Amino acid sequence: MPIYEFRCLKCNEIFELLTVKTEDEMEMKCPHCGSEDFERVLSTTSYTMGFGKGESARPKVQSRECASGTCSTITLPGHSKN
Repeated sequence: MPIYEFRCLKCNEIFELLTVKTEDEMEMKCPHCGSEDFERVLSTTSYTMGFGKGESARPKVQSRECASGTCSTITLPGHSKN
């Protein structure tokens, strides 16, 4: 039974829901404002990879303000932006 994250389109609150079937999503409401308008958002994970020791092996995270709140860019070691 997966847990999904949703964003309320009225108040921008992000909340989680354990869904068993698609119909569960149709009956849910935002716990903050009660709106039935929402979208599923890409959830973050808590996953650690064994890159080894040292600063160069750690992902670099840059946060900034954007239209929907705070946005982050993650640069993974060994990967380029191109």
